[in-house]
Parts: sequence; C-alpha cells; structure tokens
Amino acid sequence: MLPALPDGDERELESSEEGGGAGEERRPERHGSTYHSLYGYRSCRSSQQGAGSGDGSPSSAAAETPSSEDFSLSLLDTNLPAEAETELRSFIAKRLTKGALFEGMGNVASVGLSIPEYKVGCYYCCFQHENLLETATLESDINAPEYVVCFLGGSEKGLELFRLELDKYIQSLKINLDLEQKTLETCVNPYLRSWFENAICPIQRVVQLFQEKLAFLLHAALSYTPVEVKNADERTEKDISRFLAAASLQGLVQEGTMTSLCIAMTEEQHKSMIIDCSGPQPQLHNAGSNRFCEDWMHAFVNGAEGGNPFLFRQILENFKLKAIQDINNLKRFIRQAEMNHYALFKCYMFLKNCGSGDILLKIVKVEHAEMPEARSVVTVLEEFMRETSVA
Repeated sequence: MLPALPDGDERELESSEEGGGAGEERRPERHGSTYHSLYGYRSCRSSQQGAGSGDGSPSSAAAETPSSEDFSLSLLDTNLPAEAETELRSFIAKRLTKGALFEGMGNVASVGLSIPEYKVGCYYCCFQHENLLETATLESDINAPEYVVCFLGGSEKGLELFRLELDKYIQSLKINLDLEQKTLETCVNPYLRSWFENAICPIQRVVQLFQEKLAFLLHAALSYTPVEVKNADERTEKDISRFLAAASLQGLVQEGTMTSLCIAMTEEQHKSMIIDCSGPQPQLHNAGSNRFCEDWMHAFVNGAEGGNPFLFRQILENFKLKAIQDINNLKRFIRQAEMNHYALFKCYMFLKNCGSGDILLKIVKVEHAEMPEARSVVTVLEEFMRETSVA
C-alpha cells in the first residue's frame, strides 16, 4: 500500500495520536509530454504614469494594476504547437493583467490547451536577468526587460510539489540568460527543454539507482548524518544531494535543533556515510538504518513500477509527515512523563514500536537540552533503549 498525500489543511505537520505510513492505494499520475515557453515581457507604462499618484488612494492602486495595453509579450522559445502556444500566451497575459506574477516567485496552475493531454499543470514565473537586477536603478528599471518562463507537464498538484525546485531552476536561468540567437539555440533552449529531467526526475533516478539500499539514504537524511559521494558523475552526485535535501526535515523542525543535531551527529560518529559509485550499484560504508526507513524504502521500491516522478515526491512528503508526527507524539509523551510514571512507560513503548526510536531520541534530546525535567526523562529513556539493545 502506498502512502496517500493529504490535501489542503490536512497537510499541516501537526501531531496525531496515530499516524501510519500506509494509506489508501493511489493510481500513479501520468505526466505525458512536457513543454516549455519563454517570453519577453516589457512594460509599456511611462515613468510619468508610474509616478503620477503615490497617495495610496484607491485610484492610485488601480493605476498600478496593469491592463493588456500596459505590456507586451513576445515569444522567444517554445516547443508547443502554434495553437497551444497562443492559448498559453493568452493565459499568461490574463495573469499579468491581474498583477498575479511577482519577480522570481513561481506559481502553479492547471491550463487547458490544444495538445493531446489537453489539461496540464503549468509552472510560470516572471524574472529579470541577474545582471539587470544588480545594475538597475529606480529610474532605469521602469522599462527594463523581463521574461516569463512556463513549464508544462503532469498535473497542477504534481507540479506544486516541485515548485521550490523549479524556482531554483529559474535562478540558474537568470544568471546564464543571454538572448543572442547563437546562445539561445546552444544554451538557453537545451536548458529549457531539460527542465523536467533536471528539476523533477532526480528523486526518481535515486530510487532506481539505490533500490533496497535507499533505506540507508533515508536514515542519513533523517539523522543529519554527513554523506560523502565518491566516484560519481556530476548528475548522480547532484541527484543524491537533492534527494537528501528533499528527504530531510529542514524547515520542518526548529533551525536551532537542526544545527545542534548536525553538530552532535558529526561529533558522535566522526565518520561520514560514504557512497561509492564506482561500480554498477552504489556501495555504502558507515551506513545506518532502522525499521521505519526500511518500511518506507519498500513504499518507494513498489512505486518504482509505475515509473512516475510525481508519485515518488508524494511518498517522500508522506515520509516526512509521518516522521514529524512521531516527533510530536514523543514530545507530548515526554511532557506527560514529567509528572506521570505511566506516561514514561508509554514513551518507552512508543520508541520501541515506532521503528525510528534511535533518531527520534536524538532529536528530542537536542530540543530539550535546556529543560531539566524533560532532559531527565530523555536520559531515562536512553538508558531503557540501551538496555533493550544489549538484551
């Protein structure tokens, strides 16, 4: 059974009494063909119009909302059929008219186009060349050229999972963009065409490469174990790095906790996990795992049959969701155990049965380092766990 990704508010990473990795079985989402379009975007408003009224009144606010006559969109590159490209340009123009695009911040929507897939997910982002951002002044920036890039494929829900990765992908485009015809054909066009392989598929490639050994990679990501990759080509090394970043709890636990845990793990182990990619299958050294990561590894490996990168990301998000739920459950039990010995036993049984007690205990130990009562509970739990492992 594959984990099902919660929607909307249900995705809030809150504690719950029971949180399982397995949920309802879901059919893999098909992504079909992928497309891209790059447009030049230029505002036609004059500096006088922009500076006409700055009193914050409704009339001045309305003047800041562009109409279709306030800008122009010129096609620079696309692999869409002509009719579909015209439809996409109309969609982007409407978004610009509503003032719904902000520099460097991508959006995801579902659009209907004259293509075999008809309705596809569309990531779109407005940006300026990095050099222009550095040199522009208030006066010269009013009519500075901007660009709108669109990536189309899969569904709106699927692309939303990768929105941050696509934002980062645009950052490289901002730096390297040169619209001379020669550069457009040799550099920009290949970069745009490979957006799906480079931004969406790394997780899928890592799953296919590691197979059952993926459990060790999941454990390293959760425990903040340093990882060193040897004898790998550039793409494989980047794929592993992106997978570890996507699987970690960075941004979901307190920043101070993450930093302290990284230091603690480095001091405790004195060794990084080594991934040697010199052979057909990666060889791992100094690797650790637990039952929790092994169970989720099977969810990934079973999902590999469908071969859909969006499904792997959905599973990964559920993996992190369950880890956060377990952390919150343990923290709640520890608060109860400060006043109740039976709750201390519940803590112990939870750690014993959750499958990731080794990692959870390290995380809460760091978080409760400055709380004497909670720290004493954690110390007792550590002793229980050591005695159990010896026995």
